[in-house]
Amino acid sequence: MKKTHLLSTLALSVMAAFSHAADVPQSGIDTQYIDASVRAQDDFFTHLNGQWLKTAVIPADKSSWGSFAKLRDDTLPQLRGLIEELNTKKHKAGTEEQKIADLYASYMDEAKLEKAGVRPLAGEFSRIRSLKDKKGLPALIAHMNQIGVAAPYGFFVSQDARESTRYAVYLSQSGLGLPDRDYYLKKDDERLAEVRVKYEAHIGKILSLAGVKDAPAKAKAILALETAMAEVQWSKVENRDPVKRYNKKSFAELAALAPAYDWKGALASTGVSGKTDYVIVSQPSYFTALDKIVQDTPLATWQAYFEWQLLRDAAPYLSKAFAEENFAFYGTVISGTKEQPPRWKRGVSVVEGAIGEGLGKLYVAKYFPAERKERMVHLVQNLLAAYKQSIDTLDWMGAETKQEAQTKLSKFTYKIGYPNKWRDYSALQFTAGDLAGNMRRASLFSFQRNLNKLGKPIDREEWGMTPQTVNAYYRSTTNEIVFPAAILQPPFFDARADDAVNYGAIGAVIGHEISHGFDDKGSQSDGDGNLRDWWTAADKANFKAKTDALVKQYSAYSPLPGYNVNGELTLGENIADNSGVAVAYKAYKLSLNGKPAPVIDGLTGEQRFFMGFGQVWRSKMLEPQQIMQVKTDPHSPGQFRANGTVVNQPGFYEAFGVKEGDKMYVAPEQRVIIW
Repeated sequence: MKKTHLLSTLALSVMAAFSHAADVPQSGIDTQYIDASVRAQDDFFTHLNGQWLKTAVIPADKSSWGSFAKLRDDTLPQLRGLIEELNTKKHKAGTEEQKIADLYASYMDEAKLEKAGVRPLAGEFSRIRSLKDKKGLPALIAHMNQIGVAAPYGFFVSQDARESTRYAVYLSQSGLGLPDRDYYLKKDDERLAEVRVKYEAHIGKILSLAGVKDAPAKAKAILALETAMAEVQWSKVENRDPVKRYNKKSFAELAALAPAYDWKGALASTGVSGKTDYVIVSQPSYFTALDKIVQDTPLATWQAYFEWQLLRDAAPYLSKAFAEENFAFYGTVISGTKEQPPRWKRGVSVVEGAIGEGLGKLYVAKYFPAERKERMVHLVQNLLAAYKQSIDTLDWMGAETKQEAQTKLSKFTYKIGYPNKWRDYSALQFTAGDLAGNMRRASLFSFQRNLNKLGKPIDREEWGMTPQTVNAYYRSTTNEIVFPAAILQPPFFDARADDAVNYGAIGAVIGHEISHGFDDKGSQSDGDGNLRDWWTAADKANFKAKTDALVKQYSAYSPLPGYNVNGELTLGENIADNSGVAVAYKAYKLSLNGKPAPVIDGLTGEQRFFMGFGQVWRSKMLEPQQIMQVKTDPHSPGQFRANGTVVNQPGFYEAFGVKEGDKMYVAPEQRVIIW
């Protein structure tokens, strides 16, 4: 991908960014969902989405529902059609088409899964049970990492965050069966206490289904072990600091970090030996504490723990009893979901997880028009140009830091729709009718592909999402923004609509991802993807004052009684939401070339811009899922992504006539304006 060339101006014709199917463009706003009984000036999110909030029902197989979930649900039948069409034809052995067909068929063959029971895991159980002493744990943990089973620490290869032209080995805390350390440690939270009781029962039931003896006692020991690990793990807020998380260690230094642990054997078993001479440890204190936990925990408990983690990973791919018990806990207890998705939906997700780009290639060919990508390129360029202008006008950033910021912006690259180079799956082998084996082989393939990067040039064509993913991302080590094909549909991107809604929706998404390069984390990396402090002390202090105010603002929001948004955990995403909307609004205004926007459906262009943004975050969530989101998700709940963002935007006040006394009003000096 060539580097983006920033435009010096946004004086572009409307038709350069979008073409419309009709002479009179649509507004793109779902006006049927507006609740006129609620003023936009008092609660913008509910005004815009109130009728939908009153009538929408979360599907029984979902824990939440909204714009993202619906678009994902609309995409699944398309993917199913592509897969099932493959099953009607003969394919040459070893082709991606045959692999997709075989994997899906192995998932859908329930009769064979019932007959097999837990036998597909016999070899793995034997490996665990054959341990004679704890000297075998490093090799076992290495193996668990290879086959995608949770272990006390994880191993992966990624770009060195301080030397982004080379790949490095990372070691990171892992190994918990509950969503976050808070689920283990919050003793005064009655809901989480109930989850712990049900989790212990769930472990026991899964172990019993597998024929493990003394399952209840082992479940209690496993929960105690995971709790001990949770107590020494870093919080999600601590893990947001990329500098604190970067701890380069020689092999000798790694050994000193956990002296009783056989790191030489661990790395040899993982396949690292001879390929690197250092590792990057994300949480050093955790590994030191884990060293003692390994020593203090009996071998029998470790064996029970690994049997549990193996079963937890494999349960969805075993017989009905395992799959249903797995869903009863993780689907219902953790998320509140009432029913499992239909088996075909789960089968599609299995294919996506194992050979996602192979399926994505078929999806793009049938469902992603080339002109959609062309229009998106124009919009991305417009947003980058708006950022360029915005940096120059900042009153809180000095000239030296501005120059560095412009340099970083000039080095941004973007990827739209699908990869230029598709992933090579030739080394991935599936066996028809062997689902559990196929899933292990998929994990081994992914692990080995990752490991093989060591010593090789950075693959800048690689994607971190499949084209059929309804999402987008920024990657700091490559300084790139990526927009998969599936998100480039209404309500995010509507080629039939007037520009205002598109700038407010996908424009704000683009601005959001660009902003991650300058949020509290991304701002610590330079344009080449290296962790480097390029801020003056004064500008860093100014930035921190703004981000502290944003933390305070969002920490006051509460989606459920007793559960407030974690303003520190969500800071990066909140910066990106606020900055993305601010710059997208500037880009939209510049695109008008000084002319007034048309009024459509009684709404001005400025109103449609903010409404386009607000309707993207239309969502409802079951209570257990909402608790998990607050505890684990770096994004704020949808209503606060909408309302929490627009209250900081001067354009919103002008568009809707928000004034002092209105519930959405925030005094100008208290608004957090970064870009």
